[in-house]
Amino acid sequence: MELKKEVQSFWDSQPCGTKFTRHGWGTPEFFRSLEEHRYRLEPHIAELAAFPATLGKRVLEIGCGLGTDGVQFAKAGASYVGLDLSLRSVPLAKKNFEWQNLSASLLVSDAESLPIRDDSMDVVYSHGVLHHTPRIQEAVNEIHRVLRPGGQAVVMLYHRSSFNYYMGILFLRRLGALLLYSDWGVQLLHRLTGDRLAHLQEHSRRIRAQGWRYLMGGAWLNNNTDGVGNPLSRVFTRKEVSRLFGQFSRVRTQVRFLHMEWFPLFGKLLPRSTDLALGKVLGWHLYVLAEK
Repeated sequence: MELKKEVQSFWDSQPCGTKFTRHGWGTPEFFRSLEEHRYRLEPHIAELAAFPATLGKRVLEIGCGLGTDGVQFAKAGASYVGLDLSLRSVPLAKKNFEWQNLSASLLVSDAESLPIRDDSMDVVYSHGVLHHTPRIQEAVNEIHRVLRPGGQAVVMLYHRSSFNYYMGILFLRRLGALLLYSDWGVQLLHRLTGDRLAHLQEHSRRIRAQGWRYLMGGAWLNNNTDGVGNPLSRVFTRKEVSRLFGQFSRVRTQVRFLHMEWFPLFGKLLPRSTDLALGKVLGWHLYVLAEK
């Protein structure tokens, strides 16, 4: 499928997390800095992933990226398998495990067709991945297939009913896009938001070429979630994920992560306790906890 190839190409060009570090790819400092950044920005990951509870369990991660969460599962004593569509991410993930002297099975694979036996996994974990796959229902069906009876899926998807989606992506980012028509506006947004200059310049190039069309429809969501050029992102409501995971015997949802770090001034002034509390209501990360 052409769209899936575009998704693969995008994540090959910028494996998940690499934009958050200045260290050389594949070095111990590279992996340490990514781990520090991830859990400082998103401390709720450890809570929802429940790494210590996977001792002795068979864990499959769909979309392992550079292995940051996978390392935590392995350290906790899980038998870990990590899969990713990106041809560049998997070799980096292998280096991450190697330098920490941890064992894992890491493969390039497609979420919609898992190379895993039926009823063979205790936990299937996927964080911020399945909203990028073209046929998400097929991926969810595969999760159900490979889980043993009583096994649990922990899946994070982007949340439609969130502050970041309505106020951030649909309103403030569109408002800020008016500044992208000029070079001085690009520089101003860079100073106000801290967003990477190259990222804003690419936004500027596209909006000057496409005009208002760039601000409308799914393309705006795609380009304002995981970077300019991202070919596919989706957002979901609690009701929609309940339907997606309808074949599971029990489905619960939780919300986390207000995602305020990109909001000028206000985001930095908001007390941490308020940020965490609001994140449980209006957060950008919608967690699906489903039991087979």
